[in-house]
Amino acid sequence: MPICKPIDFRHRPEFNLAERGRLLGIDVGTRRIGIAVSDEAWRVAVALLVITRHDFASFALMAQAIIKLAEEKNAHGLVIGLPLNMDGSHGAACDRVRDFTHALLKVRDFPVLLQDERLSTKAVARFRGEGANKKTGDETIDAEAAAWILQTALEAMRR
Repeated sequence: MPICKPIDFRHRPEFNLAERGRLLGIDVGTRRIGIAVSDEAWRVAVALLVITRHDFASFALMAQAIIKLAEEKNAHGLVIGLPLNMDGSHGAACDRVRDFTHALLKVRDFPVLLQDERLSTKAVARFRGEGANKKTGDETIDAEAAAWILQTALEAMRR
Protein backbone atom coordinates (compact mmCIF):
# COMPACT_ATOMS: atom_id res chain seq x y z
CA MET A 1 0.00 0.00 0.00
CA PRO A 2 1.43 3.39 -0.84
CA ILE A 3 2.10 6.06 1.73
CA CYS A 4 -0.31 8.78 0.68
CA LYS A 5 -0.94 12.52 0.74
CA PRO A 6 -4.11 13.58 2.62
CA ILE A 7 -6.23 14.10 -0.51
CA ASP A 8 -5.13 10.79 -2.04
CA PHE A 9 -5.58 9.00 1.27
CA ARG A 10 -9.17 10.18 1.65
CA HIS A 11 -10.12 8.98 -1.82
CA ARG A 12 -8.57 5.50 -1.64
CA PRO A 13 -10.93 2.98 -3.28
CA GLU A 14 -10.90 0.77 -0.18
CA PHE A 15 -12.63 3.54 1.81
CA ASN A 16 -16.32 3.05 1.13
CA LEU A 17 -17.64 6.46 2.17
CA ALA A 18 -20.83 4.93 3.56
CA GLU A 19 -18.91 2.55 5.84
CA ARG A 20 -15.25 3.43 5.90
CA GLY A 21 -14.29 2.46 9.46
CA ARG A 22 -12.00 4.29 11.82
CA LEU A 23 -8.45 5.55 11.50
CA LEU A 24 -5.71 4.86 13.99
CA GLY A 25 -3.32 7.71 14.82
CA ILE A 26 0.20 6.81 15.91
CA ASP A 27 2.86 8.98 17.54
CA VAL A 28 6.15 7.05 17.48
CA GLY A 29 8.50 8.26 20.19
CA THR A 30 11.84 6.98 21.37
CA ARG A 31 10.37 5.59 24.63
CA ARG A 32 6.64 5.37 24.01
CA ILE A 33 4.12 5.10 21.19
CA GLY A 34 0.91 7.07 21.57
CA ILE A 35 -2.22 5.68 19.94
CA ALA A 36 -5.44 7.52 19.07
CA VAL A 37 -8.57 6.50 17.17
CA SER A 38 -11.06 8.43 15.05
CA ASP A 39 -14.78 8.05 14.89
CA GLU A 40 -16.20 6.30 11.81
CA ALA A 41 -17.18 9.62 10.20
CA TRP A 42 -13.54 10.82 10.42
CA ARG A 43 -14.48 13.96 12.33
CA VAL A 44 -12.99 13.50 15.82
CA ALA A 45 -9.80 11.92 17.13
CA VAL A 46 -9.62 10.56 20.68
CA ALA A 47 -6.54 9.55 22.67
CA LEU A 48 -6.61 5.82 23.26
CA LEU A 49 -3.50 4.44 24.97
CA VAL A 50 0.27 4.48 25.26
CA ILE A 51 2.55 1.55 24.47
CA THR A 52 5.93 1.52 26.17
CA ARG A 53 8.57 0.52 23.66
CA HIS A 54 10.71 -1.45 26.11
CA ASP A 55 7.84 -3.94 26.41
CA PHE A 56 8.71 -5.15 22.90
CA ALA A 57 11.96 -6.58 21.58
CA SER A 58 11.58 -5.21 18.07
CA PHE A 59 9.60 -3.05 15.66
CA ALA A 60 8.09 -6.29 14.31
CA LEU A 61 6.56 -7.23 17.67
CA MET A 62 5.28 -3.69 18.24
CA ALA A 63 3.82 -3.68 14.75
CA GLN A 64 1.93 -6.92 15.42
CA ALA A 65 0.44 -5.47 18.61
CA ILE A 66 -0.63 -2.26 16.87
CA ILE A 67 -2.16 -4.12 13.92
CA LYS A 68 -4.12 -6.30 16.36
CA LEU A 69 -5.38 -3.13 18.07
CA ALA A 70 -6.29 -1.62 14.68
CA GLU A 71 -8.34 -4.69 13.85
CA GLU A 72 -10.08 -4.60 17.25
CA LYS A 73 -11.00 -0.93 16.72
CA ASN A 74 -12.17 -1.54 13.14
CA ALA A 75 -9.49 0.79 11.80
CA HIS A 76 -9.15 0.82 8.03
CA GLY A 77 -6.14 3.12 7.80
CA LEU A 78 -3.22 4.52 9.77
CA VAL A 79 -2.10 8.11 10.29
CA ILE A 80 1.46 8.12 11.55
CA GLY A 81 3.23 11.23 12.80
CA LEU A 82 6.31 12.16 10.78
CA PRO A 83 8.78 14.15 12.92
CA LEU A 84 10.18 16.54 10.35
CA ASN A 85 12.88 18.98 11.39
CA MET A 86 11.71 22.55 11.88
CA ASP A 87 13.04 23.47 8.42
CA GLY A 88 11.00 20.63 6.86
CA SER A 89 13.97 18.35 6.27
CA HIS A 90 14.13 14.68 7.22
CA GLY A 91 16.47 13.45 9.94
CA ALA A 92 17.14 10.33 11.98
CA ALA A 93 13.73 10.52 13.68
CA CYS A 94 11.99 10.41 10.28
CA ASP A 95 14.06 7.39 9.31
CA ARG A 96 12.98 5.64 12.53
CA VAL A 97 9.31 6.37 11.79
CA ARG A 98 9.65 5.14 8.20
CA ASP A 99 11.29 1.91 9.44
CA PHE A 100 8.43 1.45 11.90
CA THR A 101 5.87 2.14 9.16
CA HIS A 102 7.45 -0.49 6.92
CA ALA A 103 7.35 -2.98 9.82
CA LEU A 104 3.61 -2.28 10.19
CA LEU A 105 3.02 -2.77 6.47
CA LYS A 106 4.82 -6.12 6.54
CA VAL A 107 2.27 -7.35 9.09
CA ARG A 108 -0.78 -6.04 7.24
CA ASP A 109 -1.38 -3.92 4.19
CA PHE A 110 -3.06 -0.68 5.33
CA PRO A 111 -3.45 2.71 3.71
CA VAL A 112 -0.95 4.95 5.51
CA LEU A 113 -0.75 8.72 5.76
CA LEU A 114 2.44 10.22 7.18
CA GLN A 115 1.31 13.45 8.86
CA ASP A 116 3.65 16.29 9.80
CA GLU A 117 3.84 16.16 13.58
CA ARG A 118 6.15 19.06 14.31
CA LEU A 119 5.46 20.47 17.78
CA SER A 120 2.56 18.08 18.47
CA THR A 121 3.65 17.21 22.01
CA LYS A 122 4.38 20.86 22.78
CA ALA A 123 0.94 21.84 21.45
CA VAL A 124 -0.68 19.29 23.75
CA ALA A 125 1.42 20.47 26.71
CA ARG A 126 0.37 24.08 26.06
CA PHE A 127 -3.27 23.05 25.79
CA ARG A 128 -2.92 21.29 29.14
CA GLY A 129 -1.42 24.47 30.59
CA GLU A 130 1.94 22.84 31.24
CA GLY A 131 4.10 25.21 29.22
CA ALA A 132 6.01 24.46 26.07
CA ASN A 133 9.17 23.10 27.67
CA LYS A 134 7.89 21.32 30.75
CA LYS A 135 8.63 17.61 30.92
CA THR A 136 5.78 15.64 32.38
CA GLY A 137 5.71 12.22 33.97
CA ASP A 138 2.17 11.77 32.65
CA GLU A 139 2.48 9.31 29.77
CA THR A 140 -1.00 10.12 28.48
CA ILE A 141 0.54 13.10 26.71
CA ASP A 142 1.83 10.66 24.05
CA ALA A 143 -1.68 9.39 23.32
CA GLU A 144 -2.94 12.98 23.28
CA ALA A 145 -0.17 13.88 20.82
CA ALA A 146 -1.34 10.97 18.62
CA ALA A 147 -4.87 12.39 18.80
CA TRP A 148 -3.54 15.84 17.82
CA ILE A 149 -1.69 14.32 14.84
CA LEU A 150 -4.78 12.37 13.77
CA GLN A 151 -7.07 15.38 14.22
CA THR A 152 -4.85 17.59 12.05
CA ALA A 153 -4.92 14.90 9.35
CA LEU A 154 -8.71 14.62 9.56
CA GLU A 155 -9.01 18.39 9.17
CA ALA A 156 -6.59 18.38 6.21
CA MET A 157 -8.67 15.68 4.51
CA ARG A 158 -11.87 17.70 4.95
CA ARG A 159 -10.40 20.71 3.12
